[in-house]
Amino acid sequence: MGLTILDASVVIALLDRDDALHHASVAAVLRADGLGLPASALTESMVAPHRRGVAREMRSLLDDMAVSIEPLTESMADRAASMRAREASMRLGDALVLATAEILGAERILTGDRRWLRWSELVELVEA
Repeated sequence: MGLTILDASVVIALLDRDDALHHASVAAVLRADGLGLPASALTESMVAPHRRGVAREMRSLLDDMAVSIEPLTESMADRAASMRAREASMRLGDALVLATAEILGAERILTGDRRWLRWSELVELVEA
């Protein structure tokens, strides 16, 4: 299996055993060979750990899982803008994850957001 891009919803669920998507996210990630997390999604994922004072532990977990943090490039930014121009309801963070997956040639995108199914054939929905 090729590169799997993670959305913040999946990373947040991985780290929170009480999250409804926790078990499904763990199972989906365990099936992946290469994991990538756009820097924009890392930002979203780190808010709660910073609030709880466990940001270092979260980063350690991501490192242990060999998650590659993918920086935002000019081509990703341009692709995300193009996506948002076509889809008025698409949020910037969502567009950045989708554009990152497309530009990097990912095999799939893991998310807990059902809306993404209409935006990309790469999406694999993680459900409780």
